[in-house]
Amino acid sequence: MKRIELEAYGVPEEVAHCVEVPDVGAPGPGEVVFDVLAFPINPADIGFCRGTYRIKPPLPATPGAECVGRVAAVGDGVTHVKPGDLVINLARENWAARRRVKAEDAVPIPSGLDPKQAAMLRINPPTALLLLSDIVELKPGDWVIQNVANSAVGRLVITLAKARGLRTVNVTRREDVFAELTALGADVCLTDGPGLTDRVREATGGAAIPLGLDAVAGDATARIASCVKDEGTVCTYGGMSGKAPEVSVADLVFRGVTFTGFMLGRFMARRSAEEIRAIYAELAEGVAKGTIHAPVDSVYPIDNIREALIQAQTGGRRGKVLVSPGGEVG
Repeated sequence: MKRIELEAYGVPEEVAHCVEVPDVGAPGPGEVVFDVLAFPINPADIGFCRGTYRIKPPLPATPGAECVGRVAAVGDGVTHVKPGDLVINLARENWAARRRVKAEDAVPIPSGLDPKQAAMLRINPPTALLLLSDIVELKPGDWVIQNVANSAVGRLVITLAKARGLRTVNVTRREDVFAELTALGADVCLTDGPGLTDRVREATGGAAIPLGLDAVAGDATARIASCVKDEGTVCTYGGMSGKAPEVSVADLVFRGVTFTGFMLGRFMARRSAEEIRAIYAELAEGVAKGTIHAPVDSVYPIDNIREALIQAQTGGRRGKVLVSPGGEVG
């Protein structure tokens, strides 16, 4: 079977190769074997290939934080999935044609879901969901400000916030995405940079904003902090700038702004297996209804991993790059 392996950590398209490896074999007791239908290339996967991600296993290593698959076989004692079921995988190393995993890592989702959308279900949708539910208590009418609003998570924050009666200020680097974000339900769209505080105040009528979401870090964190209310909260869940978040003494001490961080695995670890499955069932229902949707830029066969990685790192894309090991997802 085919699998992507890193021979070294470095430039992703130079170190990641498609290789032939032995099949995973039959499932043992409490295990599930599934065929991978598609996997996305996420920023965290790019960091993994470069060796800059928080996880850096010995080489050779296989990337892949998420995927969607169809169950081929189950071992003794497995009752929550059966052959033919569509599943997402909570374990890593998913850039492969077939996986054998612990049963609890295989989460069933409705079989009728679009595999392309299902491939992107594991990380970004629950991240957006929990950012809106687990950081501060929000009520209908409250405002949330976020940067990187045009990202997959940012777009999901917009749609999920709209469904909950929340209002959003959406900060991006480019104005040309404003129309798309507004169509999703964004209340305010602004470009990042100097004067953001005053522009947010004018656009919201001076609203008190309890929550700011930051995926850039560096001086962008300080700009988001300047827009939240006194004793509001800024949650950093990414670091696209490659810099540490900047926090001013005035915001921290005089205004009492709380600064915190979010990592999906840490927040999911607080929940039972049943609670996790319930979260994904709720999100899958949103995908089925079309209220949760992530744009797809392109789909590549696994043999063309080099081209897929290059495209995934190209600016100006209009969606996620996916890879289909079996060529079943076009």
